[in-house]
Amino acid sequence: MRITSKGQVTIPLAIRQQAGLMPNTDVEFTYENATVRIAPSNPDRPNSRGSQIVARLAGTGDFGGLTTDEIMAMTRGED
Repeated sequence: MRITSKGQVTIPLAIRQQAGLMPNTDVEFTYENATVRIAPSNPDRPNSRGSQIVARLAGTGDFGGLTTDEIMAMTRGED
């Protein structure tokens, strides 16, 4: 296997499946004792992209006391 000039490499399908590396999976690289390791990112890690998005959006939804059913009815155009 060869690394491209852009630093890219194709992970064989069997390895991706065994490791649970599906398309759009965020991954982390670590380097220890001359070994590079790739693993799925921990979504509960405080600095993960998902955690940052949730933190940024937390408390921004003010719907004036409407219930979920009322909001859903409004999005469907129901009266």
